[in-house]
Amino acid sequence: MFHISSLLKSSVLAAAVCFAAATAIAQGKPTDPQIADIAYTAGQIDIEQAIDALKKTHNKAVRAFAEEMIRDHLAVNNKVLALCDKLKVEPETNDTSKSMYRDARQKREELRALSGTAFDKAYAENEVAYHEAVNGAIESTLIPAAQNAQLKSLLETGLKLFKEHQKHAEKLVDELK
Repeated sequence: MFHISSLLKSSVLAAAVCFAAATAIAQGKPTDPQIADIAYTAGQIDIEQAIDALKKTHNKAVRAFAEEMIRDHLAVNNKVLALCDKLKVEPETNDTSKSMYRDARQKREELRALSGTAFDKAYAENEVAYHEAVNGAIESTLIPAAQNAQLKSLLETGLKLFKEHQKHAEKLVDELK
């Protein structure tokens, strides 16, 4: 029997793999302004997904997780912007960040079509896959490519936090089964 959760899981995983691959090969080694834009974009996407979750869910655990995503990603994005301002660097839109937004729009539409428990499960599964992909890209591409020590340090600090987000999302998926 065909199950919507299976379809969502496979599309989420495919999107995660595509994101990681796109980040790794997009422009070879991204520049610091491109890295800043990619990092900011990744956070903004998760903030937007979490805002949607707050509008749709009635589950306390999903609501708490979404609130955490907004709070933490907003804080990191503010640090990215503050660092760019301090260094007098403008984040540079690039193919990776454009593709991330395009993929995120599609995922948001898929999630918006769901409601109740189906939405909660799909949102949590997407958060696991998204954090896994973003964490992989930060670790394997963005941190090694960062030239500025402050940017590299911010990415490393963010990675620790985002790995905790991934664990929290995995726990949420288990709770929703």
